Amino acid sequence: MANVNIKFNNKDYLLSCDDGQEESLKKLTKFLDKKYSELKDKLGNIGENKLLLITTIQLIDEYFDLKQKVSQQKIKLDEISNKFKEIRSLAVEYKKDKDKEIDSLNRELENFKKTIEENQNLYETMLDKTTQSLEKIISNTESLSKIQ
Repeated sequence: MANVNIKFNNKDYLLSCDDGQEESLKKLTKFLDKKYSELKDKLGNIGENKLLLITTIQLIDEYFDLKQKVSQQKIKLDEISNKFKEIRSLAVEYKKDKDKEIDSLNRELENFKKTIEENQNLYETMLDKTTQSLEKIISNTESLSKIQ
């Protein structure tokens, strides 16, 4: 335990605190002394006990106001966090749907390619057969022409 000399309301006090907390205790005491002095200047000499009580009530009021604001901010942060999770979930679902759609379109594209390739092969085969048939007809026509 550490001992710290502090000044409050122009009086010296010796207080104890945990080791390493000396500066913090000095800051807190300085803050309290400032609040106390402000109220003393504002309200006049109404007695030390009453002034200490009013100072304490004001500090507790500020503390509870701050605590309420922190709670409200936490609620807002939780709401924002929930909205973010909801949006993230929607985005993930949307991506999954689009991935499925892309896969489906890729399968259709592959099927179209196969159909085009099959039709091209069929066309070439028909063209070859037609050419052969025409060549036979021409050949037969030429043979008939020679015979006559």
